[in-house]
Amino acid sequence: MQELIKSLKVDANGLIPAIAQDATTGEVLMVAWMNAESLARTLETGEAVYWSRSRNKLWRKGEESGNVQKVKEIRADCDKDVLLLKVAQVGGAACHTGYRSCFSWVLKDGAWVEDGVKVFDPKDKYRK
Repeated sequence: MQELIKSLKVDANGLIPAIAQDATTGEVLMVAWMNAESLARTLETGEAVYWSRSRNKLWRKGEESGNVQKVKEIRADCDKDVLLLKVAQVGGAACHTGYRSCFSWVLKDGAWVEDGVKVFDPKDKYRK
């Protein structure tokens, strides 16, 4: 597994962007960062584990909300500097703001317009 991880091109901080995509619908759910340890844990557990740059630690997607990502397939782009995780999104929402997808805003007539499916209220899910 180490050789597989070493074959990826990471940034100066040892991170690689990872796109989470619904394995069934193809909907792009979110973008996060992974390092060698988070990728190794993802491969071991079958659930998405990312690296939180803001908290400077590993985080298993859904550890607080329960909205975990079951990884069905992992792909790398041609340069091996971006990962694509095809996932089954448990709980219906990938975004910490409660939306199905983190990409819940669309540019229309020069302004960002909310265009997402709200699944839950973050105040009900997260401890502060």
